[in-house]
Amino acid sequence: MFKKLLIAIVALGCLGLAGFAALAWRPAIAPVARPTAGSFAPELVARGEALAGGGYCAACHTAKGGEKFTGGYAMETPFGAIYSTNITPDPETGIGSWSETAFRRAMHEGVSRDGSHLLPVFSYDHFTKLSDDDVRALYAYFMSRTPVRAPRKANGIPFPFNIRYLQAGWKLLFFAPGRFKPDAEKSAEWNRGAYLALGLSHCGACHTPRNLLGAEISGNAYGGAVIDNWVAPPLTAANPAPAPWTYEELYDYLRPGTSKLHGTAAGPMFPVVQGLGALPDSDIHALATYFADLDKAADRLPYVSGAVSLAMSSAAAKQGAPFDADAQLYTAACASCHYNATNAPLAARPDLALNSAVHLSDPSNLIQVILRGISSAEGTPDFVMPAFGGALSDADVARIAAYLRRTRTSLPPWPDLAARIAEIRRHINAAN
Repeated sequence: MFKKLLIAIVALGCLGLAGFAALAWRPAIAPVARPTAGSFAPELVARGEALAGGGYCAACHTAKGGEKFTGGYAMETPFGAIYSTNITPDPETGIGSWSETAFRRAMHEGVSRDGSHLLPVFSYDHFTKLSDDDVRALYAYFMSRTPVRAPRKANGIPFPFNIRYLQAGWKLLFFAPGRFKPDAEKSAEWNRGAYLALGLSHCGACHTPRNLLGAEISGNAYGGAVIDNWVAPPLTAANPAPAPWTYEELYDYLRPGTSKLHGTAAGPMFPVVQGLGALPDSDIHALATYFADLDKAADRLPYVSGAVSLAMSSAAAKQGAPFDADAQLYTAACASCHYNATNAPLAARPDLALNSAVHLSDPSNLIQVILRGISSAEGTPDFVMPAFGGALSDADVARIAAYLRRTRTSLPPWPDLAARIAEIRRHINAAN
């Protein structure tokens, strides 16, 4: 009896493996001769260029100091380092031998031309929502670039996570292919913003927390997440900033790169805003409409002026307290720029009482900006924040961060500040 049961279990296991193998298998798509740039209509290429900007493809597919779109950018994951690939039309090391059909399958299904499953660091779970016309325009743009030979770097993923067949199982659990479906109860502008956010610009890829298998937690969309030692804050009403992200503030942040009530797009958000610059103004308005609705900003509009006044008055009352050594350090290092004499905040002199970084439960963003500064390329032109990493010790940065937390918020102090600062400083030094 036991022997028969064992045979049945083994047989079922074999059938299950065979079924999974059949389900996971994808055929290779035959290579094609690289299309010439002149074979695509100029307006289609131009549209693809704008879409590639709005999807900030260069941010992930360009290594520091490398040629655009040649890959090699390292993405640190809990499963090891994954390097982006060359997406120039080089036939040997890029996508020059890919047909439009192969390119579309990669975007919509997460499958490479050779039939292997792509790792989900490539956001095909978002790009699956793109229309065929937009994918066609992207294909035309990339195939019109100058081909560059750039061999792929080997990923640092250990066994068994490096087995591509297993990605089929991941897809069964977490991937829902399909084009974007408009919400009939929402406006055309809202739906355009949703299409961009959910698909092309894949905002949830950074702003949604992930489970142990690296999939976005669908029940907490845009709930905030830590990525590359930065915090992508919540884009919902859970965002802890004193003032809500209104339609106007969202537009200012996503277009010029600076919000008067929330600060400057720096760190990983800078290439996002830079990429969105390729999209028409109407698309930025659509994104602002979508996210302002998502974070219920309209419900909190009556309280904006009160929240701003309270934050500003609190900052003014604490400014330069004569018997507080931490206040004196802050005054010497920061207050010459981060000081507003009135209750009206100025974009050029952001007051940190309103800044999300001071109110987040994780101090990483504040530490990052203090250590690395904000360059002239980021945020508002002609305004910079110097990097204080060389001028301030870890202890000094910890004192300033702790001071801001206790004087600009009513939130509990951040634990283990010194350790977090040391870790982020090591990460910055390694990147440089």
